[in-house]
Amino acid sequence: MTGPNPADMNSKMPSYFNLPALDVSVAFPQATPASTFPPCASDYFQFDDLLTPEEQAVRMKVRKCMEKEIAPIMTQYWEKANFPFHVIPKFAELHIAGGTIKGYGCPGLSMLGSAVAAAEIARVDASFSVFILVHSCLAMLTIALCGSEAQKQKYLPSLAELKTISCWALTEPDYGSDASSLKTTATKVEGGWILEGQKRWIGNSTFADLLVIFARNTTTNQINGYIVKKDAPGLTATKIENKIGLRIVQNGDIVLKKLFVPDEDRIAELNSFQDTNKVLAASRVMVCWQPIGVSMGIYDMCHRYLKERKQFGAPLAAFQINQQKLVQMLGNVQAMVLVGWRLCKLYESGKLTPGHASLGKSWISLRARETAALGRELLGGNGILADYLVAKAFCDLEPIYTFEGTYDINTLVTGREVTGFASFKPAAQRSRM
Repeated sequence: MTGPNPADMNSKMPSYFNLPALDVSVAFPQATPASTFPPCASDYFQFDDLLTPEEQAVRMKVRKCMEKEIAPIMTQYWEKANFPFHVIPKFAELHIAGGTIKGYGCPGLSMLGSAVAAAEIARVDASFSVFILVHSCLAMLTIALCGSEAQKQKYLPSLAELKTISCWALTEPDYGSDASSLKTTATKVEGGWILEGQKRWIGNSTFADLLVIFARNTTTNQINGYIVKKDAPGLTATKIENKIGLRIVQNGDIVLKKLFVPDEDRIAELNSFQDTNKVLAASRVMVCWQPIGVSMGIYDMCHRYLKERKQFGAPLAAFQINQQKLVQMLGNVQAMVLVGWRLCKLYESGKLTPGHASLGKSWISLRARETAALGRELLGGNGILADYLVAKAFCDLEPIYTFEGTYDINTLVTGREVTGFASFKPAAQRSRM
């Protein structure tokens, strides 16, 4: 048997089947979508008063850029899991890449200035905050803290201008929370090193010009760092598909096969995992500001939505239970901001401990998850549409909750610090060691 001819079927279709697609926001007006981003309503405790004029200026220029350049396009790129490379020059104009690094064309921002910039990016779109933090607070900071003077002069100026893009490759398929046990190897040969191994979940890796790769020195058994060029023979980076969150971020699987790195591209002062922790201490503080920013955006969107959307003859904002949820979200944001502020001050004073950063990251990401869930409830059916931000933010928070240390691992880092007992390995295994 044969089926009906599609051409015949189309000829019998009523003419209205051929009408152009309707603009849903015009045909069914309910509330303003996130492509026109809501005004900031989340600074209820007037946090701006804690910022210097310079920090306030950074915050406002980043906010303006995100609302104008990114908000109108973020949903379409998020849906397609593509990266809008055409906006990179707009980010370069902000002059925030390099964050706290001084010299070499970097902005030399305060820790708090860099943090509020990250929050303002995440307020509109979390994926873009990951893009810039991977580039700036992981890869660039590794070179700044652990590289030689020659390496800093060679690489940092171009990275600061976003003329070259970087990524940071620590995590492996079998080693996430247990990253210090990584198996990628670096073997000394004449004039350089041979890298062999695999990396996973590496943001920016599919298009990065420079890759900061961590590998175990086969002579010393210590973890070292290496700068790898994107066209190096033996390097393959493949995009990870089908993510439910941070879909604009191009995470990749990296394979290294007999990849040669010249001696001058071994990161000079990165000789052990303790040196890596210098970078992680700063980046973990910065990562705290991603869920802060996401939560700000969720609150701002819900605040506007509840005043615009009507049911039972009144704005949703007029109903008691909606007000209660909105205020709970607002309280979360105020507390999260103040914890993030304190972490920045502890870092700048040299008092920050791994436990401080881990408690901040775990607690803030937990509160952000709660804030997203409340926002999802407040938006009703529209809460599952990326057009209204909250559904997208809800998904984007899931990887943030996990990376830079899962919630559980971060609590154990703080637990070790406050009790004096490490509990990362099962008791039976610890007793055999």
